[in-house]
Amino acid sequence: MTRPVIGISTYRVPATWGIWQGVDAAVLPAAYADAVSRGGATPVLIPPLGVADEVDAVVARLDGLVIAGGSDVNPSRYGQDPHPATAGWRDDRDVSELALLNSAEDRGVPVLGICRGMQLLAVQAGGTLHQHLPDLVGHDGHRPGDRAYGAVEVAVTAGSRVADILGADATVPCHHHQAVATHPGFVSAAWAADGTLEAMERPGARFCVGVQWHPETDTDRRLFRALADAAERYAAEK
Repeated sequence: MTRPVIGISTYRVPATWGIWQGVDAAVLPAAYADAVSRGGATPVLIPPLGVADEVDAVVARLDGLVIAGGSDVNPSRYGQDPHPATAGWRDDRDVSELALLNSAEDRGVPVLGICRGMQLLAVQAGGTLHQHLPDLVGHDGHRPGDRAYGAVEVAVTAGSRVADILGADATVPCHHHQAVATHPGFVSAAWAADGTLEAMERPGARFCVGVQWHPETDTDRRLFRALADAAERYAAEK
């Protein structure tokens, strides 16, 4: 059986490898592609795209979509001024990924939003973010260092799609200083003990899940297997 094809959003940044110095490149940690592949699908990297027709042409060829983690979302996109700790947003990613999500929604393509990807799902739906989580919860446990992941215990909402995949609880690798505040059209699916929303999902048959943690860095592939299964069903029906 042909494996479903799942697109993964990427950065466009200057990069250095071999003899090339500071060349514009579409980049993403390989862990994302590896996780999609080990989950049972074929990964395809999507650079930031600036033309709506181009975005829709790409999504038309996909069976699933991952919006990857990364930098903060521009706060102007959810009607706020920047917090002093909010920095480094990439408007090219914001524009491209919001267009990818719009097209995926129109077509019914399964979506998994990871960290920033979950936040962008909320923003695309008209929601808002907490711009600096330590101000709210009083600790840095969700991002203990620049390159460190916090091991966060989450309680999964009974009856949710995430519960069907992961069970009632999990310990997950987190690296985020922002979090979803409001999420119209989504229901909560997992919470940290400090009240941080750690997963959300769209009700209904379509697979549309956001997780605040980084499952691509873990050995647990259940989320990616669930996405691949949803992508396989979508491919068979389209």
